[in-house]
Amino acid sequence: MALKQSFSLKLQQKLSPQQIQLMKLLQLPTVALEQRIKEEMENNPALDEGKEDEELEEEQEDDFGREEISEAEKEFDFDDYLGDDDDTPSYKLNISNQSKDDEDKQVPLSGGATFQELLEAQLTLFNLDDDDHTIAVHLIGSLDESGYLRREINAIVDDLAFTQNVITDAEHIEKILTIIQHFDPPGVGARNLQECLLLQIKKKNDHSLLTLNVVEVLEKFFEEFTKKHYSKIIDRLNISEEDLKQVIVEILKLNPKPGNSSSGTSKVVQHVVPDFNLTVEDDEILLTLNGRNAPELRVSRTYADMMEGYKVQKEKPSKSQKDALMFVKQKMDSAKWFIDAIKQRQNTLITTMHAIIRHQKDYFLEGDEILLNPMILKDIAEEVDLDISTISRVVNSKYVQTPYGTFLLKTFFSESLSTDSGEDVSTREVKKILQDNIEDEDKKKPLTDEKLSRFLNDKGYNIARRTVAKYREQLNIPVARLRKEL
Repeated sequence: MALKQSFSLKLQQKLSPQQIQLMKLLQLPTVALEQRIKEEMENNPALDEGKEDEELEEEQEDDFGREEISEAEKEFDFDDYLGDDDDTPSYKLNISNQSKDDEDKQVPLSGGATFQELLEAQLTLFNLDDDDHTIAVHLIGSLDESGYLRREINAIVDDLAFTQNVITDAEHIEKILTIIQHFDPPGVGARNLQECLLLQIKKKNDHSLLTLNVVEVLEKFFEEFTKKHYSKIIDRLNISEEDLKQVIVEILKLNPKPGNSSSGTSKVVQHVVPDFNLTVEDDEILLTLNGRNAPELRVSRTYADMMEGYKVQKEKPSKSQKDALMFVKQKMDSAKWFIDAIKQRQNTLITTMHAIIRHQKDYFLEGDEILLNPMILKDIAEEVDLDISTISRVVNSKYVQTPYGTFLLKTFFSESLSTDSGEDVSTREVKKILQDNIEDEDKKKPLTDEKLSRFLNDKGYNIARRTVAKYREQLNIPVARLRKEL
């Protein structure tokens, strides 16, 4: 085999660490950014929060005015550590996007016992031995937030043997589970929706004809009920349509997620923190960036003073001092990069949002979804001269508060659809018309996708049945059969 030697020229583009850091910061929403800044400050002592005293800043500016340079300074180029080309002290590299009136709001937590604790408290009413109590606690801990037991019984048998050293079998676990299924809230401990609803209706201990019909529908015709094959249920149960209506009303009163209904449980109260605030005054759109996006950040003055101390010494630095210098420089550079990335993030957010406003000005003035223009990521990327991936990172995780509600930025983007007149309209407009028609339909005879497609075609929108089905699914609207009501 002959070996060949050849030369090749390859052009390769790699992102710098600063660019990677900026990309990661761009996709963070406001609350996550606050946590990221906190982590950075904990990991980098050269990064500080707050304002510098003006008098101390003036002193530092005077100190940096020295013209005498020692040999050590020449060798280690201290000016690279302490300032930029314009001789601005590093500790003055700070940003602030808050006013003194901004509120520092925290995400609240609701108090009270957890769902599992409420169930475990009910165990005290039963005289269980140690092993059975361990099994019951393990089952309660295995319930999901909706109150369901999703794990297989045989898998729980193995879990108890390996983690609790409790040897048991599936039959015994079923017995303990039956005890838990009698706890409040009704329906807890069910393995599926059918069992959950049956547990609730049977706990009423009501032997009326209506309740008996509900139990029979849930036990024998649950699949037909979920698929709304009402005519089959009426024929097989030999009941009237009015009787079935009453059954459906009773079933709809039951809770499909009993775990979520438990009052007093400790859960994080989720709040959407808008990244932008948009207001309209006298037909003028005003945009502000949420002040919580960036606290006042600066390079630590302590570290700047440390570098200055090394700078003015006359003797050559020792090895330990050189190591200290390199550590200080690394931390200061990292702090400067982080501050600059935060600043670039702010600029990118504002620039992108202004471009979105220009494209959707009519909507932001009126708030009518039909006024939304077709707009894709490429349109904004070309206007602000940024990469499409950068715009995607911005719009997929940022919210804007408007007079019409708080929205994710990506909701303002949509493809275009042509009409008979050749006009391009937003698919959001078509979806709005589609949703309105479904809301107004006769629920006894809901509109099929084919009928919806014909209706839109009559309105001048060139849209196929399969596209109607796609839009309907995106709107989380079920098929016509599942929208049927008696």
